[in-house]
Amino acid sequence: MAGKFEVYTDKAGEHRFRLKAGHGEIILSSEGYNKKEGCANGIESVRKNAADPARYEKITTDSGKFRFNLKAANSQVIGTSQSYESEAGRDNGIDSVGRNAPDADVVEV
Repeated sequence: MAGKFEVYTDKAGEHRFRLKAGHGEIILSSEGYNKKEGCANGIESVRKNAADPARYEKITTDSGKFRFNLKAANSQVIGTSQSYESEAGRDNGIDSVGRNAPDADVVEV
């Protein structure tokens, strides 16, 4: 089953997307955008940058969890992962974004 981008409006009225893997797990979440067009541009940026390992910033939190940010060429964060218990889990998340993002459908929820 293929991954998908879910586009939604949050409680503050901002437009956001989340990338879900084929099995339904959220693997990347966006910031809030004032306009729907900005959200759509964010999705396109994820598609363009997901396959480039240099675009991922690996993070270890103060509580010992592991996360990553996907960044655009201008170093702006375009997506953030969930927290993982291990580095291997985080690295699998990065691989999953790289596999799922380029061909993922976009669905409004």
